[in-house]
Amino acid sequence: MTATTPRRFPAVKSRAATVGALAVAGALLLAGCGDQTKDDSKPAASGKGDSKVSSAPLADKLPQEIRDKGVLKVGSDIAYPPVEYKDKSGKVVGIDPDLGVALGKQLGVKFEFENGTFDTLLTGLRSKRYDIAMSAMTDTADRQNGVDGDTGKKVGEGVDFVDYFTAGVSIYTPKGKTQGIKTWDDLCGRKMVVQRGTVSHDLAKAQAKKCPAGKKLAIESFDNDQEAQTRLRAGGGAAGSSDFPVAAWAVKTSGGGKDFELVGEQVEAAPYGIAVAKSNTRVRDAIKAALDAIIENGEYDKIIAKWGVEDGKVTEAKVNGGK
Repeated sequence: MTATTPRRFPAVKSRAATVGALAVAGALLLAGCGDQTKDDSKPAASGKGDSKVSSAPLADKLPQEIRDKGVLKVGSDIAYPPVEYKDKSGKVVGIDPDLGVALGKQLGVKFEFENGTFDTLLTGLRSKRYDIAMSAMTDTADRQNGVDGDTGKKVGEGVDFVDYFTAGVSIYTPKGKTQGIKTWDDLCGRKMVVQRGTVSHDLAKAQAKKCPAGKKLAIESFDNDQEAQTRLRAGGGAAGSSDFPVAAWAVKTSGGGKDFELVGEQVEAAPYGIAVAKSNTRVRDAIKAALDAIIENGEYDKIIAKWGVEDGKVTEAKVNGGK
């Protein structure tokens, strides 16, 4: 999700692929949305000397304190299907949780996803509520440096990112009511809905400054993307915007595919990153090593293919690859 120092993708949440990549959404129909709350499943048994840890090839790369706990606490806005969401049974599912399981096998720990609103995840990371943040978060220079994307002011210590996916931002409208909208310039004089603190939100604010006099772009922002979609379905705007995988999911699944349609091309392609506190270099490097391992052994490709988002896959883990 492209937040303002940019959940979900110029401050920041985005993806890269052509609109022809609508095939992304096909596989997504296999899952359904649910309420967004913390996953209460018990952490995997682990600890110093535990067989699960000792059998994990990269366990020794983590700090002993985390190995003893057997858990990495993951801050995530679990309301962003198909990246992370709750299915009808209440289980946390999606691209990020599946990758978390694969990474956890390499490191000998459980990636325990905890729900939070997207624009509070980095604050939670700084306060040590979470060990990492993994939530379709776009890796940007502003976030790396702890800079507010709107004001340019320092708002806290920055974070490091381990980049694991690439995506762009898409616009969608009520189905059959595109009103000629194809580009961001076409939104001038209209109202759009977005998730607060995302790259889509940043792009909307930047566009509003460029609109000519008498053609103001009105923006209504929400805590999560599903609330924005609900508002658009109710006639509360001309268009919405999300990261491409999320927009494609909404177009394919909402109202059985009868509610929305994608318009125009994706913009602002950028990497998703797993955020880690700058002081936590050992965790950062362990996650990078684990991601490289699952890319090499093929688990990464299987997960990306499962969710139909091959256009966004990476071939190696990178640290702070965003701009």
